[in-house]
Amino acid sequence: MISYITLGSNDLTASTVFFDALFGALDGKRVYSLDHMVGYSFGPKDPKIIITYPRDGNKASHGNGTMIALAATDQDQVNSVHALAIKLGATDEGAPGYRGEHFYGAYFRDPDGNKFNISLTV
Repeated sequence: MISYITLGSNDLTASTVFFDALFGALDGKRVYSLDHMVGYSFGPKDPKIIITYPRDGNKASHGNGTMIALAATDQDQVNSVHALAIKLGATDEGAPGYRGEHFYGAYFRDPDGNKFNISLTV
């Protein structure tokens, strides 16, 4: 069972604006804000996502091969969340569409370069 996922940021203020809007579109909400991190929840039994400055003081960087997959309720939500992410400053890593017969998803990187997928199995 996953308790939480942590992603590094180099600009917590900008990340908070980005993730408040993005996770809000998925019924997530910010559950706490500290001077060095913010935490988001999607429900009491779901893993939290924490955005933070790296504890070691070095610059945050994304992991090659690391990706957070967010669950969508339908294809319209995949499309709208992907479009919202791009509008908020994300870069496109794969437009919404089918990847195989039963997987519909889209990919993007947040402004710090962390890779996300928004998808559902159909």
